[in-house]
Amino acid sequence: ESAAAACSNHPAQRRLQQKAFFKIIRPPLPSYFFFSSLPPRKRTKVDAERKKTFVLKMPMELTQSRIQKIWLPNDNRPALPRRSCGPQLANSPTVIVMVGLPARGKTYISKKLTRYLNWIGVPTKVFNVGEYRREAVKHYSSYDFFRPDNEEAMKVRRQCALAALRDVKLYLTEEAGQIAVFDATNTTRERRGMILNFAKENGFKVFFIESVCNDPTVVASNVMEVKLSSPDYRDRNSTDAMEDFMKRINCYQASYQPLDPDDYDRELSLIKVIDVGRRFLVNRVQDHIQSRIVYYLMNIHVQPRTIYLCRHGESEFNLKGKIGGDSGLSNRGKKFAFALNKFVEEQNLKDLKVWTSQLKRTIQTAEALQLPYEQWKALNEIDAGVCEEMTYEEIREQHPDEFVLRDQDKYYYRYPSGESYQDLVQRLEPVIMELERQENVLVICHQAVMRCLLAYFLDKSADEMPYLKCPLHTVLKLTPVAYGCRVESISLNIEAVNTHRERPEEAKKGPNPLMRRNSVTPLASPEPTKKPRINSFEEHVAVSSALPGCVPQEVPTQLPGQNMNNSQKPS
Repeated sequence: ESAAAACSNHPAQRRLQQKAFFKIIRPPLPSYFFFSSLPPRKRTKVDAERKKTFVLKMPMELTQSRIQKIWLPNDNRPALPRRSCGPQLANSPTVIVMVGLPARGKTYISKKLTRYLNWIGVPTKVFNVGEYRREAVKHYSSYDFFRPDNEEAMKVRRQCALAALRDVKLYLTEEAGQIAVFDATNTTRERRGMILNFAKENGFKVFFIESVCNDPTVVASNVMEVKLSSPDYRDRNSTDAMEDFMKRINCYQASYQPLDPDDYDRELSLIKVIDVGRRFLVNRVQDHIQSRIVYYLMNIHVQPRTIYLCRHGESEFNLKGKIGGDSGLSNRGKKFAFALNKFVEEQNLKDLKVWTSQLKRTIQTAEALQLPYEQWKALNEIDAGVCEEMTYEEIREQHPDEFVLRDQDKYYYRYPSGESYQDLVQRLEPVIMELERQENVLVICHQAVMRCLLAYFLDKSADEMPYLKCPLHTVLKLTPVAYGCRVESISLNIEAVNTHRERPEEAKKGPNPLMRRNSVTPLASPEPTKKPRINSFEEHVAVSSALPGCVPQEVPTQLPGQNMNNSQKPS
């Protein structure tokens, strides 16, 4: 047999040559692909026995079924979802942990960041430990509650933190949340270590945001503007409240251990915001969402300012009921442009910046202001695709299916060859970033664009956004305040057509689409669809009977090639 193998024409020798060739040319494959990698040849009984033994000894792997693209384990157990919790995964839930002394702007950052993340479509919610403490201790007496030697109060505060963490876990694992903001002082390494252990046990990522402010003027201003109006000082005069709160800060100052990215905390992911954004220190950013958080925090400021939003003057297409296009202003639209010029002069704003889209009707409106203006392509109206320059009646006649689909889910619906409101939000993100950096700005834009911008500043859900009222010839004056934005609607008394379409009754009665959770005012939007996350295989098996959709019945749980009864074979 060895002599026969020496002959290049012998089948055994050819097989050896083929093995050597594939070993050199082809990249190494996982061991369980060995038999399917060889060139086709006649199988022997010995080969079958070897394969059977090999499959039995092979550790559990996940393989993709050739029939349906779902992942199946090879031991007849229910299939795991491809997405699960774990800090090693790119899309693991994240806990943002605020750090800093009182009156350093932690809650301001928490709520503003949550508003931004919800707006871009990342479900986020704030968990303020102070609210848990007020629920546990109904009546606040004085700063003595926060003294480090008050052991009874320390136990209450710890229990409040644990209760908040339990709700964080529930939100991230059962309520489809992606990011939870843990808003508390978290000034000691012991408290931060407890949070890190909690996150490790549940497979969450952790990102710390520390707000450091050494300017006593800024601290005093924050105390006067925000803290004295809190429920803790509802029945106290401002002088006594100010004195008590400053003593409360001193109680925290005694045990404050700042984050130390150079030594003790060098392995943590964090950003330090120093003196209200004057300087930043960033350490070990883990993923894309953390980088977006860092970028956002580096763009916001707390200086007083006013943002004005308005639509262009009435256009020729508005008169005809057509959507999209690039028509010019009507006669009434030109009157609005001159009225807007007079309004801007009356406001007497210093260094006002004017932004427009690149479409004719916004540019013509800005020309009347006799001020420099900047054109943004990102501010162009939503692209209606094949429905551009059509009336709603024409869309209903020529594209009846599209007309119905858009009414059913206006935020996520995308025009054929066009855009959806969701697409528009992504397009407008750079505009929001630049608005956060600016002071006084007038934005002359379009109805859908104005709705998206307004939804960001007023913290409106995706379900509400497409139905916000933004009438023609009306200016909305937005003034950022401590934990939100004050809005004032100013009509310039120039008649115009009404382009607003109310939500159809059929859409109101239909099932709610998936929407982003409004964490600041949760009662303003319905509860999100709850999707349990699977943390382990055993937990998945335990709940698989309650969730039959996890493993489709028509899909076999054997590996391709294993024996199946006829009743188990997919059709």
